[in-house]
Amino acid sequence: MDRTTQLTALRTGTATPLHTSGTPAHASGPPLPPGTGGISRSGSLVYDPAGPAGSLHLGAARVLDDNWTGTSTVPSRGLYPHQWSWDSAFIAIGLRHLSPLRAQTELETLLGAQWADGRVPHIVFNPSVPLDAYFPSPDFWRSSTAGRAAGAPRTVQTSGIVQPPVHALAVWLVHRADPGLSWARAFLPRMYPRLAAWHRYLLHRRDLGGGGLASVVHPWEQGMDNSPCWDAPLSRVTPAPARSFRRADLDHGAAEDRPTDLDYGRYVRLAADYRDGGYADGGGAFAVEDPAFNALLIASEHALACIAQELGAAGTARHARAERLTAALVERLWDPAAGMFFCRDVHDGGGSGAHGTERRSRSGADGTERHSRSSAHGAERRSGSGALIRERSVAGLLPIVLPALPRDIAAALVRTASGPHFGLGGDTRLVPSYDLAGDAFDPHRYWRGPAWFNTNWLLERGLRLHGEHARADGLRAALLDTAQESGFAEYVDPYTGEACGALGFSWTAALTLDLLHDPFGADRFVSPAGRDAFDRTQGATPHDTTAHSACDTGAKGGDRG
Repeated sequence: MDRTTQLTALRTGTATPLHTSGTPAHASGPPLPPGTGGISRSGSLVYDPAGPAGSLHLGAARVLDDNWTGTSTVPSRGLYPHQWSWDSAFIAIGLRHLSPLRAQTELETLLGAQWADGRVPHIVFNPSVPLDAYFPSPDFWRSSTAGRAAGAPRTVQTSGIVQPPVHALAVWLVHRADPGLSWARAFLPRMYPRLAAWHRYLLHRRDLGGGGLASVVHPWEQGMDNSPCWDAPLSRVTPAPARSFRRADLDHGAAEDRPTDLDYGRYVRLAADYRDGGYADGGGAFAVEDPAFNALLIASEHALACIAQELGAAGTARHARAERLTAALVERLWDPAAGMFFCRDVHDGGGSGAHGTERRSRSGADGTERHSRSSAHGAERRSGSGALIRERSVAGLLPIVLPALPRDIAAALVRTASGPHFGLGGDTRLVPSYDLAGDAFDPHRYWRGPAWFNTNWLLERGLRLHGEHARADGLRAALLDTAQESGFAEYVDPYTGEACGALGFSWTAALTLDLLHDPFGADRFVSPAGRDAFDRTQGATPHDTTAHSACDTGAKGGDRG
């Protein structure tokens, strides 16, 4: 039974779920718990639990209903009018608590636009949206023609780049929300081969550094689009002329909060070169191994193992691969002196080191460039190709979501998150996207300092996984308070919680619902089989002994391209 029947009802008592295909689905079910309710834009009445969290629950449900298109959920109606890849994964994780059917539909729509080479595009375009409503639009990407050799679909227009691979994790969580519905619709058997192809693409086509990790070939792929981590590798890219594109994002946000024209020109140049090369991997000017992107790939590889087990396969090979990827992540991106992970610029053969080689770090509304020197303590540590980019980003904390992360590294990440660079539990309400003490820090400019709900949600789950329950409780409370006070903002000032970007943002609402329904991380991130002892020592509930229980889970912003 679709769980929506328990969460929505008319005042007369007749159950009417949130729309899943544009038409109300009449259903029956047990009597609803007492509470208050409100009419959503689609005409359904969303159940609002009694108690202090009631209005927050209702508000989050309304945001998701307002942003529903009939087959997927837009991040926001104005600024982002299409379907975004990692947004839909986070949205589905929250939607599963309202409507597992709609959550399944969300993921099915996205993966239905997958390319033949396995890539899941970062945007699936809605053909009813005017071309000038968003840039880069379908006529820029030309997926059906420029992407023909890579197997782009012919019946739907997409972008040609990707976003972080949260999808297997989302599919597994959505299945667990209503296994009966999932089996009735053959959800896992249909999703598994697509997810397996997606992971193969990343692990084989995108291992550009040769060390086993996936590389991103554009800042928009990592999701944290305007991060200072990209300043050095982007400095090698000649920007596209300003007259060659029109920035639709400035119609919806203040210029001082958005990427500079200089950075945007470089984004456009990279995307155009990738397109003009037929979306072939390996020949571009930008290739970076990012710790957050790869941590989410590892978590999803564990989830894919769980899905395989649910379908009757062993899953052990995928769990083992996830363990090997965790080791590669530590080998290539961990810096023990800094107590966090850094990005690796695959194409940088030099890097900034003990001799104070200059690096470029751009910030400020005018987009001008300034230089700073790396200290001896900041010497680059190399392993294989490329050099580490010594910019402290929240991406360097997110491997804390991995269950097999060595304990000393997990402890170091907690210390770094709680220290002066990120302020967890201290001066900040939420963990910022970038180093509070960094030269490029700006509390309002896109991914150069503001706090985002998806990264803080990931941190909350990671802290809880590794036994940091008090810190996780504090972060959860701050997330819920800030979501309500900010109007479910896209991102916020990390100190004050002031709303920035779009309001009524879908993943903020979805992850708020997840925290309300799963307050103590009962749906944990995937643990490989046989790690019950780890869970017990970390204070988590041991796994069941059923076939799938070893796979229990918990667990744009971006200029999005």
